[in-house]
Amino acid sequence: MTFPDDCVQSIIQPDEWWVQNTSGKICRGALVFAFVSHVDQIPYTFEPVGRKIATEHSKADVLVAPLKVNQPLKQTQLPVAAMPLHHGEVWAANKAKKRPCIVLGANHASVEKSLTVGKPNHATAPTYLVAPFYGVTKTQGRAGYSDAFVERVRHCEYPQFHWDKLPFPSDTEESILRLDHLQPIGAHYESYKLTGYTLSEPGLRIVDDMLSWLLWGGVPPESQILIYRSLIEDMLC
Repeated sequence: MTFPDDCVQSIIQPDEWWVQNTSGKICRGALVFAFVSHVDQIPYTFEPVGRKIATEHSKADVLVAPLKVNQPLKQTQLPVAAMPLHHGEVWAANKAKKRPCIVLGANHASVEKSLTVGKPNHATAPTYLVAPFYGVTKTQGRAGYSDAFVERVRHCEYPQFHWDKLPFPSDTEESILRLDHLQPIGAHYESYKLTGYTLSEPGLRIVDDMLSWLLWGGVPPESQILIYRSLIEDMLC
């Protein structure tokens, strides 16, 4: 895989940016596929409003409406066996798409079963934190990004965006990692699919520095991002 001279990958060995995940296991830096939500959209709620057959409790007609955080919570009293709700809960839905993602949080301590007896599994179920990639190339189903924007992302001008090229065939040659879309996925093996690739240690350090910049407002003083930005500024002068 080749990278252009004006990207952060060029200051390390480009051939060592993506490496084989020889362990065959999930880890920090692993490149996986997972369904992730379109978090920029208002979610929708499903409200059971009636039944075609009054005695049929496993099916219902539902009303789909925007779920807004400032609206009064409305819970239906219509019992539906397939859609149980507890106090304060509603059914919510977001659009989601299977995307390549980098795993940035893969460490979790196991909780002793004796501490969760009689409690719902979701309260302590382990998760992985992933950041999704979005394709740059415009297609029939993808808006893509403008060349001017992609160039500025490639030059590390925004902490929430990271430019990259993925190590497998795709309908887009370039991709943008959204660190501000960091989200959990289930640790269950059916929640993700390994690609067989992972970021190298130098590559993961750079992405970690980008995440540090996003979360705390700056990168470590020894970060290679600072070296790269200095080179880019000299190149553009």
